[in-house]
Amino acid sequence: MKSNSDNPRAREYIENLAATGRYHFVSAEARSALGVSAAATNAALHRLAKQGLIASPARGFYVVVPPEYRSLGCLPADQFIPALMKSEGRPYYAGLLTAAQYHGAAHQRPQEFQVFIDRKRRPVSCGKVRVAFMLRKRLEDVPVEKLNTPRGTLLVSTPEATAIDLIGYLDQAGGLDRVAMVVMELTERLRPEKLPAAAATAPIAWAQRLGYLLEHIGASEKAIDLKAYVRARARESTALLPGAPQEDSPQDKGWKLWVNAVVEPEL
Repeated sequence: MKSNSDNPRAREYIENLAATGRYHFVSAEARSALGVSAAATNAALHRLAKQGLIASPARGFYVVVPPEYRSLGCLPADQFIPALMKSEGRPYYAGLLTAAQYHGAAHQRPQEFQVFIDRKRRPVSCGKVRVAFMLRKRLEDVPVEKLNTPRGTLLVSTPEATAIDLIGYLDQAGGLDRVAMVVMELTERLRPEKLPAAAATAPIAWAQRLGYLLEHIGASEKAIDLKAYVRARARESTALLPGAPQEDSPQDKGWKLWVNAVVEPEL
């Protein structure tokens, strides 16, 4: 009888949370609100999850799933990642193709929500929502913007920082040709005077590659400040495509770059 009576109380708890505009909670909060044992709390939450009323993107962390997202089986990632990262005490920002999409470069919708963090973490699978986590050195120095979502604010890398990261994480962004296409779509948002500050959070080779790519796609005016930054700091030549052979490759002396790949932006 007790387990049957717990369900209405648990449902009332999540309904009250949603009524106040809060769509996340941890199991300890639910247990305190329900005034029952940990086992009884977990059983009640399990029943709510089976009904599709809540979902658990991470152990002990739950989201309330409103009717419009029941088919998704979870809240969209941008609506719970800030709360999840806060609950775990992790600095973060949404980056790569996810950030590019927010900045209007959504040539192809990313299959997973991409988040940079400062230490390893397992990916999230919640209903149809997938979140990939990547490590980023100097994470808290990377320029970010706050974007509003229906459940709060999300930290997203600026267009300039996004362009730098795309070059540095070619594999996670779909390869050089896809990155060239995304950078091309980002160019309207890029402020050339802000590129050096974004580049300063990453290896100089990333700036060398991005600068070449900007000129290659016809956005030389966006690369003027970045070229001055590279000329003052680059001590040696690097390859456009890391890991690929560079013997007999032509050299772009302006960027100190071995052009060891043909760039054909994906359309």
